[in-house]
Amino acid sequence: MQELIDIFSYRLFTIQGQEYTLLQVLALPLVVLLAYYFIKKSSFYIVKKMKQKEVEPDLILLVQRLYFIVGLLLLGFTTLALLNVPLGAFAFVSGAVAIGVGFGAQNIINNFISGWILMWEKPIRIGDFLELGDVMGTVETINTRSTLIRRTDGVHMLIPNSQLLENTVINWTLIDKLARGQVRVGVAYGSPVKLVSELITQAVKSHEFILDDPEPVVIFEDFGDNALIFDTYFWVSTVSERGLRFIKSDVRFKIEELFNQNNIVIAYPQRDLHIDGELKLTKSDS
Repeated sequence: MQELIDIFSYRLFTIQGQEYTLLQVLALPLVVLLAYYFIKKSSFYIVKKMKQKEVEPDLILLVQRLYFIVGLLLLGFTTLALLNVPLGAFAFVSGAVAIGVGFGAQNIINNFISGWILMWEKPIRIGDFLELGDVMGTVETINTRSTLIRRTDGVHMLIPNSQLLENTVINWTLIDKLARGQVRVGVAYGSPVKLVSELITQAVKSHEFILDDPEPVVIFEDFGDNALIFDTYFWVSTVSERGLRFIKSDVRFKIEELFNQNNIVIAYPQRDLHIDGELKLTKSDS
């Protein structure tokens, strides 16, 4: 037993007057791994409890990140304390790292800070439907460097967090989950406009995902060049099973069906040709 104690007490090296034994060198990685495992598992436990209490996903993500970072910092300081390493020993190294970060990792730091701003201020939340330029999709998670968005075509995109703060972003669901849809249709001149309005209203209200409140409306928009123009406006919930484009397509199908049943003609572009002078027909020699 004494021999075993002597082996683990064997001095391996000395740094600035501090001796480090074999036991310290072997035990330190084990302690760090166990502590890291505890931080990770306890983080999952906290997230699980918050989900059971139906806490907002954004707040869950923020608490998880803060807990994990604070835990790693405490683990780092504890490790240095176990090794009797003064923090002043890292003053020069931290200064060099800060200079390197300033010159070579500006974008990474920018995206990192932007990610924390997004999680703290919540201008964009998990589950929001965004429109950024030509990209439209739903936010699935906000990472430290980038935000994961699932586009309407099912493709996942990683957008740097800084772009979400520096560019114009349309958040369709910032205040609520409602989105307005519009369908325009033109009917031939001479059509019974009252019946047209009633049929469009029937087509809209028959759709299961279109909300009754706010109530759909039909507007006789204009006397067009080739048609009488009608617009219908309706509201849907963005958490519905079908996207807004599919709902608008369903409404158009239903309008076309009802118009056919009631002999309402959907107008198409027409042009009148006027010829000045005489039009003469000549017979060709056979």
